[in-house]
Amino acid sequence: MVSGILDTAVLTAVLLLVVIGSYAMWDSSQIYRDASPTRYEIYKPTLGNVGRFAELQEINPDVFAWLTVYGTNIDYPIVQGRDNMRYVNTSAEGRYSLSGAIFLDANNAADFSDFNSILYGHHMDKQTMFGEIGRFTDLSYFTARRYGMLYYDGAEHGLEFFAFVHADAYDGSVFKTSVTEVEAKQAYLDRLYELAIHIRSMPVTPDDHIILLSTCSSASTNGRDILVGKIVDDLYDDPFNTKGTGQAANAAVDGLPGLWESTPTWVRIIIFVLPLLVLLLVGALIIRRNKRRKDDIKVYRKGDR
Repeated sequence: MVSGILDTAVLTAVLLLVVIGSYAMWDSSQIYRDASPTRYEIYKPTLGNVGRFAELQEINPDVFAWLTVYGTNIDYPIVQGRDNMRYVNTSAEGRYSLSGAIFLDANNAADFSDFNSILYGHHMDKQTMFGEIGRFTDLSYFTARRYGMLYYDGAEHGLEFFAFVHADAYDGSVFKTSVTEVEAKQAYLDRLYELAIHIRSMPVTPDDHIILLSTCSSASTNGRDILVGKIVDDLYDDPFNTKGTGQAANAAVDGLPGLWESTPTWVRIIIFVLPLLVLLLVGALIIRRNKRRKDDIKVYRKGDR
């Protein structure tokens, strides 16, 4: 009897751990699902698809722009809240989400007319949100990814990235938005170059409009990794948008996580839980069989006496 109670307790504990573990995996998958760029791709304001972008703006009027960094998964709508806490845990659709959204500093002009505009996003795994910015630490990665696209005011604009910077989150010389005088603009550029890990040789002057993509860094406690570019009117071709090559094959492989993200939640739960339940059932049958063998041995021994 004691043995049976112990077996039941063990199975109950294991089942509880399975349920908790399965929920944790499901909850984690939900966070990355909210953060996946594939979630928003139908709204991207490409040629002939501006109407869908307007639909997203109807869902959340704080959506006003779109950011794409060629050669990465950074391909998201941009929002701006009344303060810089609004979209830390709120998605671009205006729902609560731990992954947050890509948002423009609340003190910046939404038409990117400021000298420097700062965008923030969480540093997340699985190449979501601004999780890939840290990879620009590698010189070859930085060198290969020079261009991007910024959509606002109903038009697409080019982005050309000229520096990768590592700064402290409390560095007021970097994280400020009211830079108006020519001397102050040049001093700001000089500070970015001073902190830069990589610099691309290209003209950047106080007459330009620059953009900073900022996220947390794993290099230091209060560190921030910042990809810096300038906004131009000309659009650049996406060198990674190549069909019929090995890059296309890689893109297909990279698209597999998107299939997982598009899988219904109940299907993913079953995929997680079902194998574990099967293992539990097999374990229970083995325990039951062993218990019967022990009982048979006891009966046999009693019969011998």
